[in-house]
Amino acid sequence: MPHKFKNAVILCASIYFYSWGGPKFIFVILGTTFLDFLLVNTMQNQKTQKSKRVYLIISLCLNLGLLFYFKYCNFFIENINAVLGTEISWLKVVLPIGISFYTFESLTYVIDVYRGVHKPLKNVWHYQTYILLFPKLIAGPIVRYHDIADQITNREKNYTAEVKLSGFLIFCLGLAKKTIIANTLGMQADAVFKLAPEEIDTAAAWIGAIAYTFQIYFDFSGYSDMAIGLGKIMGFKFPENFNNPYISGSITEFWRRWHITLGAWMKNYLYIPMGGNKVSNSKLYRNLILVFLFSGLWHGASWNFVLWGAYHGLFLVLERLFLGRVFEKLGKFIAVPITFLIVITGWVLFRNEDLGFAVHVIKQMYSFEFFHSKFVLNNDFITMAIVATLISFFTITTKTKEIQNKIYGESFSPSAKWAVLVCGVILYYVSLSYVSALDFNPFIYFRF
Repeated sequence: MPHKFKNAVILCASIYFYSWGGPKFIFVILGTTFLDFLLVNTMQNQKTQKSKRVYLIISLCLNLGLLFYFKYCNFFIENINAVLGTEISWLKVVLPIGISFYTFESLTYVIDVYRGVHKPLKNVWHYQTYILLFPKLIAGPIVRYHDIADQITNREKNYTAEVKLSGFLIFCLGLAKKTIIANTLGMQADAVFKLAPEEIDTAAAWIGAIAYTFQIYFDFSGYSDMAIGLGKIMGFKFPENFNNPYISGSITEFWRRWHITLGAWMKNYLYIPMGGNKVSNSKLYRNLILVFLFSGLWHGASWNFVLWGAYHGLFLVLERLFLGRVFEKLGKFIAVPITFLIVITGWVLFRNEDLGFAVHVIKQMYSFEFFHSKFVLNNDFITMAIVATLISFFTITTKTKEIQNKIYGESFSPSAKWAVLVCGVILYYVSLSYVSALDFNPFIYFRF
């Protein structure tokens, strides 16, 4: 297909993809992207910084206003009613899929152009291709505008057999992560977390927490791999979203490895504008807590997400105060398991919107109360838990990290190309067999 037609085909496919999942909202996203395009181009043509700032604020209000209306109105009104005893009525607004992701990408477009990081796109269809690009539209990676701006209009250098083969393998790896590992572990997590509180002992609490810890990693990193792989097949190079987060030796390092594109967004568009590291210690700690509270709320309009964000923000502050130095003295092979325990405990908060239930599970994890819980520990879970553990900690040594880099790289010998092709095809068909055998299990981050 000639290059000049490729964006049109990708845009049509993206519109169809989004319409299939959220037909009521396709016109909302098309309308707001069209309006954003006009606002940003008008902003670019202003002669003074003051007038540019006016259009920046209008665009920010448009995008954040839509996010607030669809995602947070119900949450805030429910809490106002609960606190004040009022009976304010409000329509139960349905959340458009992927709104948190494409809102953040829309914000990077207007802010990058305002800052002069990159010029705006000249063609509205190119802008809509950037926002609606279907591999990353629903659950990321969050692609900042200046990271991909040049690829939207010219990516012919990426049309190589090696890049496409790498994309195919990464897509199949991501598909296998989701369908074979995450879905199997998710069934075990669901089996534990649907129990009544009095039926959960220490063993059940840990099994549920560990199952969910690996489920969310392989679910979300699997989606990111599929998006990155599809992007490569189409000539786009999206940023990496995960870098083996469970081998982190501190929570600070964890956030450099987990959901990397969200962390980069928060750092560049929120943390640094608040002063970043160039402020007093008290303001620095305040900024960290605020950024992670916002990060938690970004994940969902529920108090468990807010507390999960505060939980991680608290450990980041403690690491700045003293805990980071303690981890350094303990060494990697002690700091990594401790950090992993902190992360597992946090995922219990993230998983359960019922805060009372989440706190009970965490309490049971550390209470050492063992009795006969009413859940079945099946062999599929045990097998996949072992596989998930081996993969999650595979890169803890330099040699094994090099092996992973080769698998995810784009340089293959002639014989390796055939091996990659065969492995990809096998993973693809095994994954399809799991899809047909197991119940429908959507990606966890689709609802954010």
